[in-house]
Amino acid sequence: MSHDLWIHKFVDGKPADVDLDVVRAVLQPHSAESRPPLVRDDGGLAIWIHASDGGDADLLAGSNSILVERPAGGEILGIIAELTARLAAVIIDPRDGAFICRAEERAHLPAEYQQDAVVIEMTGPAVQNATTGPPRH
Repeated sequence: MSHDLWIHKFVDGKPADVDLDVVRAVLQPHSAESRPPLVRDDGGLAIWIHASDGGDADLLAGSNSILVERPAGGEILGIIAELTARLAAVIIDPRDGAFICRAEERAHLPAEYQQDAVVIEMTGPAVQNATTGPPRH
């Protein structure tokens, strides 16, 4: 992959805070030893993760969103899928603004986005397939 992704959480159609403790729990085992996680001045996290297949990504996690910068395919997307599922959140593909989520999160999206949401099983291969295909709009 060569483009960034966003992770957002919605509850009853409104943006909701992501649980930074869950972010730490999921990402800490994958944090690159050469660049330990950094707590930013605003309380958010900057984490560089590395997968055993050589892929990596930078994540900037704030109270209401997570930016995943330049995620490699493969195992990194599995980590992103796990994080998204554990947060009960959605992935937004900025290429076309598509909301990528499980069925249970689709119901929490704002009503105007529910119909066009891309519903997948939240796994690395499914995320890769949803984010590397042609734009949907």
